[in-house]
Amino acid sequence: MEYTFYDFLKLLGSLALFLYGMKIMSEGLQKFAGDRLRSILTAMTTNRVTGVLTGVLITALIQSSSATTVMVVSFVNAGLLTLSQSIGVIMGANIGTTVTAWIISALGFKVSVSAFSLPLLAIGIPLLFSQKSSRKSVGEFIFGFSFLFMGLDLLKNNAPDLGANPDMLAFVQNYTDMGYGSVLLFVLIGTVLTMIVQASAATMAITLIMCANGWINFELGAALVLGENIGTTITANLAALTANTSARRAALAHMVFNVFGVIWVLVIFRPFLSAVDWIVDDFMGVSNDPAVAVSFKLSAFHSCFNVCNVLILIWFVHLIEKIVCRIIVSRETEEEYRLQFITGGLLSTSELSILQARKEINLFAERTHRMFRMVPELLHTENENDFNKLFSRIEKYENISDNMELEIANYLTMVSEGRLSAESKVQIQEMLREVTEIESIGDSCYNLARTINHKRRCNEDFTESQYAHIKEMFRLTDAALEQMIKLVKDVHHVVDVNKSFNLENEINNYRNQLKNQNLIDVNEKNYDYQMGVHYMDLIGECEKLGDYVVNVVEAHAEVKEKKAS
Repeated sequence: MEYTFYDFLKLLGSLALFLYGMKIMSEGLQKFAGDRLRSILTAMTTNRVTGVLTGVLITALIQSSSATTVMVVSFVNAGLLTLSQSIGVIMGANIGTTVTAWIISALGFKVSVSAFSLPLLAIGIPLLFSQKSSRKSVGEFIFGFSFLFMGLDLLKNNAPDLGANPDMLAFVQNYTDMGYGSVLLFVLIGTVLTMIVQASAATMAITLIMCANGWINFELGAALVLGENIGTTITANLAALTANTSARRAALAHMVFNVFGVIWVLVIFRPFLSAVDWIVDDFMGVSNDPAVAVSFKLSAFHSCFNVCNVLILIWFVHLIEKIVCRIIVSRETEEEYRLQFITGGLLSTSELSILQARKEINLFAERTHRMFRMVPELLHTENENDFNKLFSRIEKYENISDNMELEIANYLTMVSEGRLSAESKVQIQEMLREVTEIESIGDSCYNLARTINHKRRCNEDFTESQYAHIKEMFRLTDAALEQMIKLVKDVHHVVDVNKSFNLENEINNYRNQLKNQNLIDVNEKNYDYQMGVHYMDLIGECEKLGDYVVNVVEAHAEVKEKKAS
């Protein structure tokens, strides 16, 4: 078999298409299906058992555990599944792939999702150029889905075709008589083979050929199957290369789950094989044909291994979650969207639910404050790459802000449908107002970032005096946000809003002063008109942001005053 450098480049190109598909599929999901798909997936994965069943069902339908785990990683990346939910679905995918193997063995039936990729692109292209944002997002998702499966199919096709050249592996006969050392060696061979071929089904076919040819016995074939279970995790980890921390943790959880399963089976390897032998020979009464018998034994071993592994590890989902969180630490520069206090539905009483929503609003306010503090950093970032990264991060925060507003508002609306006192109803109304105004603060922060981005494209820069005035305005705005967060978090005392009002007046007066000075400076040609526009856009947006801050404080103060009275 010849495998040239050109073939290797095609393999890398296939990987690039796969990763790009993963990226735009995840982004399309996040833009379009956020709340709806999150609700569906949350309902399907309410506990560990339903999560596992979901994984089994999806894998049985699309006929690929690799595809299921890649989709799960993309759902986690888009914030549609939590890490804990994803682990359950991945466990189910491992069982689902054994169901697929039995279907293939019995019926010879396999659906190739990649065959529908090109027709899907034809459907997606008009949506991609639609003026309506929701349709455009659906088009992005369809394109990403198609590219992902095209990439997955091309990865398999452009990998070294060991399935058609099993003679390349005939040398392994030389290593079949080393006792338990042979078992460990064949686990390693199975892992490496599956990583290369990118398809555990193809590696399983190679294993069956080797057993049928008598190169290896059932024991070493089972060792190859164990290695395949580790090797198949590489696909999800490849998909997670461009994803966020939670998605990388989900991919790692898949590997931890499979590696731990292989370890405990290796500890009781021969008794486990004896049990599989008994099931196939005595219980199922398989044909006396050695080739048929070994194929059934390997399929049964694969099924027993995965089912037992799930039955054992389903009780340790939270432990696996802690392990992967300890291994992959969240980057400081990465903010992941996840509500922390109201993800579990309504609590037993409306008052407790309102308290949870209050905690979420406090977290929302802190996130918008962090978002604002990125703006001065963006203004003074010179390096193009660093600037683009920081601008993208602010853009991501703005999307997070939109999602949080929607989720918290929906939660408060559900709470308001319950039996509430008149005081609680007023409290919910004011909290909804707070959420709206905090989201407006996030919009203002993004507008500031966009203005800085526009200014960067000009050939000129702000003058020293302009930079000094912008710095002072940012300081006043930051002080207003700090005071707002102190007041929002203060749940025990009546809020004193005087300091916030004083800061807002100071911001307004400073804006008016700079506005008048700007007209004079432009007339005196201290800087050109365009730089004056960017300059006043920043100053004016800070003044708007100050207004939103005061609106949050007023809404919070009204609730406190009514409580106090």
